[in-house]
Amino acid sequence: MKIYNTLTRKKEEFVPLKEGEAKIYACGPTVYNYIHIGNARPLCIFDILRRYMEYRGLKVTFVQNFTDVDDKIINKANEEGTDYMTISERYIAEYKTDAQGLGVKEASIHPRATENIDEIISIVSGLIEKGYAYVASNGDVYFSPLKFDEYGKLSHQPIEDLEAGARISVGEVKENPMDFALWKAAKPGEPYWESPWSKGRPGWHIECSAMARRYLGETIDIHGGGQDLIFPHHENEVAQSECCNGVPFARYWMHNGYINVDNVKMSKSLNNFFTVRDVAEKYGYEPIRYLLISSHYRSPINYSVENIEQCKAALERLHNCYDNLVFALSKAESGEKEGEAEIKAKLDTHRDDFIKAMDDDLNTADAISAIFELARDINTYTAASNAPSKELCQYALNLFNELNDVIGVITIKEEKSLDEEIEALIAERTEARKNKDWATADRIRDELKARHIVIEDTPQGIKWKYEE
Repeated sequence: MKIYNTLTRKKEEFVPLKEGEAKIYACGPTVYNYIHIGNARPLCIFDILRRYMEYRGLKVTFVQNFTDVDDKIINKANEEGTDYMTISERYIAEYKTDAQGLGVKEASIHPRATENIDEIISIVSGLIEKGYAYVASNGDVYFSPLKFDEYGKLSHQPIEDLEAGARISVGEVKENPMDFALWKAAKPGEPYWESPWSKGRPGWHIECSAMARRYLGETIDIHGGGQDLIFPHHENEVAQSECCNGVPFARYWMHNGYINVDNVKMSKSLNNFFTVRDVAEKYGYEPIRYLLISSHYRSPINYSVENIEQCKAALERLHNCYDNLVFALSKAESGEKEGEAEIKAKLDTHRDDFIKAMDDDLNTADAISAIFELARDINTYTAASNAPSKELCQYALNLFNELNDVIGVITIKEEKSLDEEIEALIAERTEARKNKDWATADRIRDELKARHIVIEDTPQGIKWKYEE
């Protein structure tokens, strides 16, 4: 598998540190509100990366953090007259609701910043001892990027440009505008933890370095996040981690592209951002995930009502394929027929295309195309006058589920069982049609529709499904 490495700006063959294993860290949300669709893109992308690596036989340890103490969380708590823990617990729970709706698997470990204060203090202490950080007069601790010769290597920005853009904010007591906070002394009324320098709390950047080291080790395989995190967040992670540990921090860096809304970059300042919850209430979660993975992860994508509706229509084709296949399987007879071995071989080519796409820098766009090609062939075979055997139907269903399990384009729901009363109604309608009692047949169809059961008469028999 080849991955585009932000650090080297080229595609590289993925070779894990330990054969057969992959250690991945992806930056998670700051939990002070519902996640928006921009937050959701890396959630879905790195979920698929993790799933695909597991599919290819790797043992994956996937860590995604929660920043559960932060200025935004504290401000939200103050607005509501509560504490930071109440806010963070609430929005961690809301995050989990949205992540589950988006089909995102729970991380191997979901660490929180507040659970890792000792590890954070250990790293900050090490940086001070080695001369890369200093304690300011007010108890803040700052890191000095100019002491790290390779600062800027991830964002590929000359140090002169970074210096030119640096500023000192009101109230800061750092020695150089480029210095960033590792530890912040607490202001009155703020939550704090004891440290050798002051009662305070960690800076944002140090959290991820501490959690990555604690749960994955000093050097990890892959670090991921949104493109907006390359600088300063990930650049600062590299600097503080490598200065403290003396070894490379992450071997591969992956960053997803931005999301535009109606062809304008999404931002809170423009008030053109949408929460996942709001979009899901109108369109469901499936079209959101589909939109976020339908283009290559490094490309920008455009959110619009038209695009989300197109995604919903595309997904309906896959759902129909799945339903048709399940129905064909229920009616098929055992005994593989002549020519079906060749059909299975043809279906296998779509798996090959899927793997080829995913091995090429996680090209989900082409991988999805392979699934649609598979669905097209399945529809052709199940609709043929020479009905496929049970063996072929099961083979096709297994393949469809295999690829869908990796990329999660549709959610496979267990079919609900028809209760005896509804079964009796369908049987009654079938008998009425035999007797050409169209009025009774139509009445029963309408009654079933009122119960959200849609039926379809096919040459193989009655096909039904629940319609929400």
